[in-house]
Formats: sequence, C-alpha cells, structure tokens
Amino acid sequence: MRSATGEGGSGPGGGGGGGVGEGDVAAASWLSSAVGEKVDELLRREENRALLEGVEDAERRVERARAALADIERQEAEARLAREEVRRLEKRRDEIAESQRELLQAREMIDEAQRSLTSSLEEGSFGDVPNGDIDEDSERLESVKAAAVSSIVGVLASLPISFYEVQDLPQLFLRSSIVFISCALFGVTFRYAVRRDLDNIQLKTGAPAAFAFVRGLALLESGRTIELSTDSLISVALDGAVSVVENIFIFLPAAVALDYCFKMRFLSPFPRSKQ
Repeated sequence: MRSATGEGGSGPGGGGGGGVGEGDVAAASWLSSAVGEKVDELLRREENRALLEGVEDAERRVERARAALADIERQEAEARLAREEVRRLEKRRDEIAESQRELLQAREMIDEAQRSLTSSLEEGSFGDVPNGDIDEDSERLESVKAAAVSSIVGVLASLPISFYEVQDLPQLFLRSSIVFISCALFGVTFRYAVRRDLDNIQLKTGAPAAFAFVRGLALLESGRTIELSTDSLISVALDGAVSVVENIFIFLPAAVALDYCFKMRFLSPFPRSKQ
C-alpha cells in the first residue's frame, strides 16, 4: 500500500517536474508583461507626467553636457596645436634673426676687406706718383679738411683739462686757440706721415705721441726754472709726465678722428693724382 502510493506519488511527481519548468517560463513572461503594462499605466497617469518630463530633460542635459565636453576637448587639442605652431614659428624667427645678424657681420667684413683692398691697390698705384702727376689743388683742399677735423676734435678733447686748469675766459680762449693751431698742424702732418699706409698702427700712434712729447716738454720748459737738486728734478719729471699725458689725450683723439675719416672716404690720403 505504502509502496504503491510511493510509486504513484513518484510518477506524478516526475511528470509534475517537467510541468513546473514550462510553467516558470510562462509565469516569468506573464509577470514581465504585467510589470510593463503597470509601468506604462503609471507613466500615463497625470501625476507622473512631470517625473517623466524631468527624466527626459535630464537625458537632454546629459547629451548637451557630453557635446560640450567633446567641444572643449576639441578646442583644447586645437589650442595645443596652436601653441606648438607658435613655438615653432618663434624658433624659426630666432633662427632668421640670427642669420640676418650673421649676414650683416659678413657684409661688414666684406666692406672692410674691400676698403683695405682698395687702399692697398691705391697705395700700389700711387706710392711712387711723380710730382707732376699730383693734383696740388686737391691736395690743398684735403690738407685743409684734415686740419679742420684735427683741430675741432683736439679742442673738444682739451676742454675738460682746460676747465680744470684755467681761471677765467681769456685764459680759456688763449689755451683753446693754441690747441686749435697745434692740432691743425698735427692734422696736416699726420696726413703726410701716414700717406696710404692706413693699417700701420705704429705709425698712426707714433705721430700723436711725438707731438704730445714735443708740446708737453715745451710747455714744461717755458713754465719754470730748473734747479740742480733732487727735489727739483723729481718735481720737474712729474710735471713733465703730466704735461705729456695731457697732450696725448689731446692729439690721440685727433688721430683717431683722422683715421676714421680716411676709412670713411671723407678725407683722401696723400697723394692724390690728377684724374
């Protein structure tokens, strides 16, 4: 009895197991459909419409935020590219500026070489010019120009020393007049001494040094009486050195100005031949 009942119970139970599996699927489908209908019904209600619209607005705001974020990222990428391009252009500009400076330096060197070559050629051409081929009128004019340049620069260079030593305007005028005449003679002599040997630094510095020594020692000799004593000799030597140095500061700027005028073709070295 118990065995039959057990078998009977086991039979339906086994068949019921298959029915339960199919029933679960159907129940799940029915439940999903019911839930969907319920949700639609809830959303269609008037009191839930505001919630639905809020959700849709939130979705639209999210989309707009994503679009704005993408636009910002695009602009940042473009800004990075623009900065890199600006750095590249600035580097290129610096390279161009450096090249221009090098070109200017090279052009100046070429001009200097051309002037030196022209001077050398003219020196070779006019080094032994016969006296009959020298343009005397041009020589006089160039000598006057050299004297004017030298005297003006010499007087200007002597003004600080004159202001320190003189006491009144007549003394200043007298001293400046003497310097003017001395520097004018120096300018003419410098032009004839240097001739076309413009690169001879010993000759260009020796001429103003010689004038400074002669004028300084002459001023020293005319200004005091020399006594044969140690103190007197030391004092004379110091005064002579000071006087020579003062005159070097007068004649050396005049020589520099004359040399500059020769190289800039404002003055012509000696000699000038007839054209």
